[in-house]
Amino acid sequence: MTAHVISGRMMTVHLRASDLEERKINPSIQYQSWNSFEFIRMAVTESENPLLGEITCGTLLQKLEEIWDEVGESDEERDKLLLQIEEECLNVYKKKVELAAKSRAELLQTLSDANIELSNLTTALGDKSYIGIPDKLSGTIKEQLSAIAPALEQLWQQKEERVREFSEVQSQIQKICEEIAGGLSNGPHVVDESDLSLKRLDDYHIKLQELQKEKSDRLQKVLEFVSTVHDLCAVLGLDFLSTVTEVHPSLDEANGVQAKSISNETLSSLAKTVLTLKEDKMQRLKKLQELATQLTDLWNLMDTPDEERELFDHVTCYISASVHEVTDSGALALDLIEQAEVEVDRLDKLKFSRMKEIAFKKQSELEEIYARAHIEIKPEVVRDRIMSLIDAGNTEPTELLADMDSQIAKAKEEAFSRKEILDRVEKWMSACEEESWLEDYNLDQNRYSASRGAHLNLKRAEKARILVSKITAMVDTLVAKTRAWEEDNSMSFEYDGVPLLAMLDEYTMLRQEREDEKRRLKEQKKQQEQPHTDQDSAFGSKPSPARPVSAKKPVGTRANGGGLNETPVRRLSMNSGKSKRDSLSKLNSPSNLVAVSKEDAASPVPCAEPVLASP
Repeated sequence: MTAHVISGRMMTVHLRASDLEERKINPSIQYQSWNSFEFIRMAVTESENPLLGEITCGTLLQKLEEIWDEVGESDEERDKLLLQIEEECLNVYKKKVELAAKSRAELLQTLSDANIELSNLTTALGDKSYIGIPDKLSGTIKEQLSAIAPALEQLWQQKEERVREFSEVQSQIQKICEEIAGGLSNGPHVVDESDLSLKRLDDYHIKLQELQKEKSDRLQKVLEFVSTVHDLCAVLGLDFLSTVTEVHPSLDEANGVQAKSISNETLSSLAKTVLTLKEDKMQRLKKLQELATQLTDLWNLMDTPDEERELFDHVTCYISASVHEVTDSGALALDLIEQAEVEVDRLDKLKFSRMKEIAFKKQSELEEIYARAHIEIKPEVVRDRIMSLIDAGNTEPTELLADMDSQIAKAKEEAFSRKEILDRVEKWMSACEEESWLEDYNLDQNRYSASRGAHLNLKRAEKARILVSKITAMVDTLVAKTRAWEEDNSMSFEYDGVPLLAMLDEYTMLRQEREDEKRRLKEQKKQQEQPHTDQDSAFGSKPSPARPVSAKKPVGTRANGGGLNETPVRRLSMNSGKSKRDSLSKLNSPSNLVAVSKEDAASPVPCAEPVLASP
């Protein structure tokens, strides 16, 4: 070992001596040789180091020296080979240095990228105060990378979670927007990773809540519309399923609530459908009410029995109902309306065949109204005119009946305007009847006898005297009322064809004549009784009693069948027809069928015998 070291050192010295000569000639060779010597020296040094193992640079150079010695290589060749070995070693070192520099540059770039990524993540997430992020980096590059790696890992996980949240909320927003837009897709949504802050996420959540509320409101409107369509279709007798699916297939009851369309187009179509159905309902109800009114009028016109009317109670029950009150299923179905139309047509045809009977029925009603109102008409002439109009066919039956209804309404109005006066006339006539009865009662010689019912007659006589005392006031009031009525209506008030004022004037005149006759008879009786009184006084005889009224004659009657005790008003009413001329006006239209004009020339008929006033 010692020999090898010494020989190596000697070789090194020898090489250095020879190299010095070459450096004088070529500086570059001098530099390279010096480096070679250094390399060899390092190799020899390494060969002396027992810790480097068996195969080292020194052992290899030693082996190379032995080979050269055996071969007999020259020093130049040896230097050349050593320079080549040195260059190869330098290239290896250079590559290692380059690799180390490149690795350092990559680490620096990685560190820079990590810092940039860290900054971008904190900016995107909107929070720069994450736990674990070092404020300042120090130490080697790897130490700095090791310090920043956990923070980056945490931020990357946070970013992934935040992106997932953004994706979910944006997906829900896009889905609801597509439902509102009617299924029009805007393509897949892309999350903007440049801003993943909680504030932006909260904004998306707020927008989602607003859209969810809008969706709920829209869904509620859709359900309300569908319910309204269902009710209307039930009332109108329409197919609900075909009606609602025509708007949108998802509105079928088989689909879930959340699956129903809530788009603007669906809501608009549902609103139009509801409006159309409501208008159809109004029109059908109006048509049904018209038919119900026609049915009721025809039934009343032809006295249809209740059994036949009950068959159409489902029609007539809505005759005065409002649109909102009609809710029964099938109440306004087309077949029901058509059924009512067929019945109206049938009754119309039946009405034409019974036209004369119906017209005469209305004429009888008109005559009854006039009779109760004591208005005199010529029914025979009117009936003949009705017959001629119906037979000729010149007038529509409906027009004729409408005209007769109008005349009936006018007759009722006229009768109502005459009612107060007629009531007073009846009271006046009743008082006159009582007055006539009281006169007969006063002439009865047995009125105070204890016969059966005498006390009832006494009570009646008392009441009759009170009533008779009011006759003058009754007549005056009746005259005033009659004149006021005639002024308001510009026509004469007639009672059974006789002017009422003429009757009252005649009654007043006859009453005055009775009073005068009463006074004349009283004076005449006194004159007749005076001679008998004187004669009886001379001969002392008693006067004979007055001849009593026959017991067979009932109270309130006269033997001559009337005379003085007959009610003046009744007598005038009956006798007035004998002295008046009647003429019929020419009938030009159905409205003049019962318009009969009269020209009364009734003259007062004086009473054959004066009626004695009651005591």
